[in-house]
Amino acid sequence: MLLRHPAHDAYQRYRKGLGRAILLGLEFLVAADIIRTVAISPTFASVGVLAVIVLVRTFLSFSLEVELEGRWPWQQGPPAARRRQA
Repeated sequence: MLLRHPAHDAYQRYRKGLGRAILLGLEFLVAADIIRTVAISPTFASVGVLAVIVLVRTFLSFSLEVELEGRWPWQQGPPAARRRQA
């Protein structure tokens, strides 16, 4: 199967799969932090730390999604298709 596709295509598939796995891991980590903060001791300090952690991880997830898709989430379709329409 790899012989029919250029190495670039295989790299892109691997890169997207790895990126999606990292995104899933970030979502699990955010959920675990929320559960830990609520279950153990919900103080204002721990909620503040949780807010910062969630903000950083959300930014990372957003950046990774933009990198994988090659477009902003609110844009429609792949970039090449938009250029042909214009």
